[in-house]
Amino acid sequence: MTTTTRSRIHRPAAAGRPWAAFSLVEVIIGSSLASFLLAGILSTFLFMGRAGANLWNYSDMETQARRALEVFAEDVRQASAITWNTSTSVTLVVNSTSVVYAYDSTTGVFYRQIGSDVRRLITGIAPGSFLFKSYNLAGSEMPLATTANLTAASSSTKQLQVSLEASRTTRTVTTATNLVLSARYILRNKIVTA
Repeated sequence: MTTTTRSRIHRPAAAGRPWAAFSLVEVIIGSSLASFLLAGILSTFLFMGRAGANLWNYSDMETQARRALEVFAEDVRQASAITWNTSTSVTLVVNSTSVVYAYDSTTGVFYRQIGSDVRRLITGIAPGSFLFKSYNLAGSEMPLATTANLTAASSSTKQLQVSLEASRTTRTVTTATNLVLSARYILRNKIVTA
């Protein structure tokens, strides 16, 4: 016995409606859901980009500060003499060589200079935040406001400290800041009497 079944492929469409199409309501709902999904993906992408840029800024500031303080500490510990040029500039005598450490307020750079060789240690220092501190043999802070103070500090300084605030700005990211406060470095080779 032979049985025949009707094929559903050739079924007639509903009256006035095509067989394989979406209605206007379905298209609007699908477009709305796709828009929300795309907005979420785009905002996540932008957030991750901004976070990455901020992370790079902090990493750069930390790296510069760590390297600068390492070089500064080595020179201070080996220095046999110190001369205060200004409150933001000192000259250390290291192995009979004059090494200048100074802050340039116009460019916001802390640098090290030996002769004509200038090495930028930290860039992007916030205006007014850089500070050298001088301490005598007893550990008391010495003033550096006047020329007389600088002259007295040149003969009495036994410990030296640096503090500053570095900052980085990127177009789409808020300003990243990093407060740097060094340890008190002792001028081990400098003879100071009480």
